[in-house]
Amino acid sequence: MDITTAEGWGAAIYVWIIPMVVGNAILPPIPSGMLVITGGALAAEGRVNPWLLGLLAAGASWLGDILVFQLFKRRLGHVLDRWPWGRKVHRGIHQAIAKAGRSSTYGGIIGGRFILGGRLAASAAAGIADVSSRGFSLCAGLGGLLWAAWQIGLGYFAGSTTKLPFWASSLIGVGVGLLIGIVVGVLVTRRRGDRSPVDEPGEPPHL
Repeated sequence: MDITTAEGWGAAIYVWIIPMVVGNAILPPIPSGMLVITGGALAAEGRVNPWLLGLLAAGASWLGDILVFQLFKRRLGHVLDRWPWGRKVHRGIHQAIAKAGRSSTYGGIIGGRFILGGRLAASAAAGIADVSSRGFSLCAGLGGLLWAAWQIGLGYFAGSTTKLPFWASSLIGVGVGLLIGIVVGVLVTRRRGDRSPVDEPGEPPHL
């Protein structure tokens, strides 16, 4: 697979989209957004099907959110502390909630994914706040659809308007999306809690 050429991607992007978007639910540094935006740029060249790409991205987003939500709804966060990598993930979740805020409202569940670390923070906080599984599932599904459409749209718009190679269009889309995400994140997180509701690794669970 030669990722420097549009032909090199082929159907591989459909395979990679699921594990990367699901993984991003727990590990925000995984560049799932960049992959989806790249898919949008490839769609502008007619290389991939944007509808299939969007369906896979939205479905994977929903699945990842549900995994995080159920992990904290069932108070299983301490399971992560059994391994060194799990403690790092647990600490990262704590930091993400502290930065993004504690909002577990339906609006926060839908919109949190549009700011850095917000998807993880919103899913974990909703689980801790014991939001109904049905309500969270519906909001996560809607949020996933909106997020997938936004990311693909960024890549598609950049590719169709600039007529640059797909990788250049992808970088433009990532840059625009990152800039908007930072601005939104600053506006949304002005009022932060001084403590995350997620138990710190090594601390007794909150009752």
